Amino acid sequence: MACWAAEVSGENIFGRGRGHRTKRKGLYNMDNYLKETAMLDFSHPVIQKLIGEREWKKLDGYWRIKRIYTFVRDEILFGYNTDDGIPASKVLADGYGQCNTKGTLFMALLRGVGIPCRVHAFTIDKKLQKGAMTGLVYRQAPQNILHSWVEVYLEGVWYQLEAFILDSAYLSKLQAVNAGCTGAFCGYGVAVKDFRAPVIDFDRNHTYIQSEGISQDFGLYDCPDDMLKEHRQELPPFKAFLYRNAGRHFMNRNIKKIRNL
Repeated sequence: MACWAAEVSGENIFGRGRGHRTKRKGLYNMDNYLKETAMLDFSHPVIQKLIGEREWKKLDGYWRIKRIYTFVRDEILFGYNTDDGIPASKVLADGYGQCNTKGTLFMALLRGVGIPCRVHAFTIDKKLQKGAMTGLVYRQAPQNILHSWVEVYLEGVWYQLEAFILDSAYLSKLQAVNAGCTGAFCGYGVAVKDFRAPVIDFDRNHTYIQSEGISQDFGLYDCPDDMLKEHRQELPPFKAFLYRNAGRHFMNRNIKKIRNL
């Protein structure tokens, strides 16, 4: 496997502090970050069952976020679903997802236990996916791919959480296979400055795993439903058909091979 240098395509304009560019003017309404939506369907029986079994509501805010974050990162495997617009209940049933779909599930679980959250939309350069995408699938993919992370509100701070995208088992195997790579790495769903020690655990801090591949910042949205109304990965019908029925299965197979090495 190759070791690529992580590069940002275009100006890096997203903030990594506590302030963010937003599509809305004026003060935000915290109630907007707790609402159920068609995609954030946290009242669905399978989601309510999970919340009850894990007893997340019995924890304080910090531990609710930490436990849900770890669940989504490691128990929902990195993989590619049929579409970015599927609801959280479908992501949970699939048992796998990528940035946008795992983010949908993460947000639904957070709102289901009363934690405010929002979504930040971007595009990433497709070279970040090289290795997971190979051959014709990679060549036919759009140069810029819709990406998002989740921002979670705790104790007066908005935390940017992105590293839930890759499950720890996959990332560990990827690091082992590329043991000679130090510093920056870009590929196989990773774009970080420090491949040996990326910040992937939440402890009142931001976490990132693909941020160094971001090319364009679309700003903040209350929910993924709103994000996808403005920014959807547009593919010609035939390419969309090939992705759903062939391309994503090749990608998932590549990811599974690495995880099982």
